[in-house]
Amino acid sequence: MSRSSNIRPNISRLWSSLMRSAEIGATPRGGLRRLALTEEDGEVRREFIRWCEEAGCVVRVDGIGNIFAFRAGQDPDAKAVLVGSHLDTQIKGGRFDGILGVLAGLELVRTLNDHGVTTRRPIAVVNWTNEEGARFEPPMIGSAVFTGRASLDFAHGRADKDGITLGQALDAIGFRGTDRLSPEAFDSLFELHIEQGPHLDEAKRQVGVVTGAFSVRGMVVEVVGETGHVGPTPMPKRRNAIVGAARVTLAVDDIGWSRHETGGKSTTMRLRVEPNLLGILPDRVEMTCDFRHPDDAVATEMLASLKAQIPDIEQRSGCKVSIREQWSYGGMQYDPGCVGLVREVAQALGYSTMDLLTEAGHDAMHAADHLPTAMIFTPCEGGLSHNEAENVTPDDIEPGVNVLLQSVLRRAEVV
Repeated sequence: MSRSSNIRPNISRLWSSLMRSAEIGATPRGGLRRLALTEEDGEVRREFIRWCEEAGCVVRVDGIGNIFAFRAGQDPDAKAVLVGSHLDTQIKGGRFDGILGVLAGLELVRTLNDHGVTTRRPIAVVNWTNEEGARFEPPMIGSAVFTGRASLDFAHGRADKDGITLGQALDAIGFRGTDRLSPEAFDSLFELHIEQGPHLDEAKRQVGVVTGAFSVRGMVVEVVGETGHVGPTPMPKRRNAIVGAARVTLAVDDIGWSRHETGGKSTTMRLRVEPNLLGILPDRVEMTCDFRHPDDAVATEMLASLKAQIPDIEQRSGCKVSIREQWSYGGMQYDPGCVGLVREVAQALGYSTMDLLTEAGHDAMHAADHLPTAMIFTPCEGGLSHNEAENVTPDDIEPGVNVLLQSVLRRAEVV
């Protein structure tokens, strides 16, 4: 057994970094509100960069604000092993979603420094911009630009609910970078994340070996009706956009229930109503919905089922219903070599494991089309996430962080 295989990360130091992060954008109920490219996001980004530079990393920032912190390898021409996740949160988010993956990557670098370990390949820790999509839609836009799935102009033009564009938000916090990075510069990607589901916690397994991802079909639906007085307007003459949106919501929900026994899920998660005032019938609703299923063909069928119901929804509500935007991601299997490495390392370390698909969206999904990619899950309490009560303990995360460290060391080749 090599000396490097006995190295363990400093979980106490990692936990201290996680708790410092938890102070930036903290909510009264113990969670985080750190939407992408807000002042709070800017503050945690600057703290992350300071930590990385203290650890000897060279930091680069690209045009969408993704941050890459490089630890040099022995071979200057070798492609880097990429590790990380995201530091932005939901509006009522937890302290560990995404953040664990970024700061575990930093801890990996610190641990290698502590032990004087040199790798042939460089190691880069990444913080992806706007993973959550809570401020700018669609989600995971930083990794989408990095992989060429979305253009930089498209991303910069996305606007939040107040009309501020992503490009303007980058400028406001000073993170519109000029470095150009692409998947071709990297060897592979490993992303550590809390599971955000109950499987590991319920089964009392220490490490989730993520073999692939659910297929996701997301969309923005527009429902257009007509304003009118809520009192005198006769029922047959009403074109209430909320009624149309309600019928869309029920259709989306029914589609999810009709396929839930095979893993299907469906959600309407946001409605914007205009004019949204007393006394007047709303004439427009914009809503965001998605379908998820482990089988890509079924996810496609779920979307097709909604589209087939639109004429009936229009007839019954008197409103015009259109799907204005669509996106899809997931549905892939992660790289067998990287997944096998994670499983092998976990078992060699004596940890209990479970193979599973990720049901949530992650930047690793975009990367997997271009790089050998693997994800590692840690349990989280009750599977709760995107919630201020989201929780893990140091004991929960230690196995996953150990597996991340040893997997990356194997891929980066200790010299």
